[in-house]
Amino acid sequence: MSKLRYDIDEKLPSLPMILYGLQWFLVTIPSILIVGAIVAQFHYESIADQIFYTQRLLGIVGFALVVQILWGHRLPIVIGPASVLLIGILSSQADKISEIYTAILIGGVLVFLTSYIKPILNRIPLIFTSRIVIVILALIAFTLMPTIIDLVFSGGLAPLGALSFGLIGLFILILLNKFLQGIWKSTVVLWGLIFGALAYYFVLGIPVDNTVNKGEVSSSWTVFPLRFDIGIILSFIFCYLALFINELGSIQGVAKAIDAKSVDESTESGLRVTGLANALSGIFGVIGTVDFSFSPGVIMSTGCASRYALLPAGIALILIAFFPPLIEIFLLIPNPVMGFVFLFLMTSQLGAALQMIPTNKAVKSFEQSLIIAIPLLIAIFIAFLPKEIQNAIPTILKPILSNAFVMGVIVVLLSEHFIFKKKKNKEV
Repeated sequence: MSKLRYDIDEKLPSLPMILYGLQWFLVTIPSILIVGAIVAQFHYESIADQIFYTQRLLGIVGFALVVQILWGHRLPIVIGPASVLLIGILSSQADKISEIYTAILIGGVLVFLTSYIKPILNRIPLIFTSRIVIVILALIAFTLMPTIIDLVFSGGLAPLGALSFGLIGLFILILLNKFLQGIWKSTVVLWGLIFGALAYYFVLGIPVDNTVNKGEVSSSWTVFPLRFDIGIILSFIFCYLALFINELGSIQGVAKAIDAKSVDESTESGLRVTGLANALSGIFGVIGTVDFSFSPGVIMSTGCASRYALLPAGIALILIAFFPPLIEIFLLIPNPVMGFVFLFLMTSQLGAALQMIPTNKAVKSFEQSLIIAIPLLIAIFIAFLPKEIQNAIPTILKPILSNAFVMGVIVVLLSEHFIFKKKKNKEV
């Protein structure tokens, strides 16, 4: 780690603190805007309620980031809304807000409690083998495809124009990500949102009604009274299994990249703060958070591994939450732009999954390849089921049977540990 300008526990002078904090902020904000806007539009029609939702989300993410840096894992890791929880939310009924966020509250509490049970933590690698982790990572990308398609084609462009706009935007981001270096590479998503929105409005003009008819805030600060729906709760428990694995991988990946000490302690503390942050998210009715795995790339490109550099980013997120007019500007980003940017993010998600196959030697036989293939195809099949078929599923079973991600996780667990167990190689 001799190339690093600042080590993990090194406190920065004022100017570098602000500059590095700005860089981390630029890396953090896009995922909050994209996922926050998708969920806010899913729940609420009025712009005022969407702004209020984004305010709460920004505040929670900023608070969680500060707490993680000071008292949690104490590592330089970016935090944002969990895509896997987005799947759980979109697979539920939009008007079941209390039921959804009660499930998120329960999931957060379970993550917090599990962090204290070392026998479970020690058995995680045995239960979630490399093939299962590969499938879970790929499932997130595949099962969000219907949402991405809806975003790309929900604007004012004709179908062919929307398709062309989305593909051109995607390939521009891919090229920029390939050739840019340093902080420019780390903030490609942000520039995609900004210049994509400018290009979109250059063609169609700025919709005046979005800025005038905001409506009144009808949602509340909290999700109380809590409402328990067993189907939704079970669905989110599977989502939180994936979040748990994601959190472990992010913390341990960054710790390894910067040669951090006390990795086990950081992992346990990080899981506890993540659990508490998700419980808090459930109480305030917003999507839960998770640590992101791309932080090592930012650290290596900037040469700064100091955890304190993220504090300005967390504080900035909290402050922005108190400025609704600024959030209203963020919400002007068109859905088609969010669609192709989100598609770009999912290419990285899927790439990370596929990279694990040779790296971990995850597939050594045809049956082991089926462990990956079967759940992915079943999930894709369910993800694109027509609405009328999904609506015909009994209400109590719908959050599970119509949730492509949950069904994929169930199938891969059965395939790995039961169906193909006899032929499974000892090395996973």
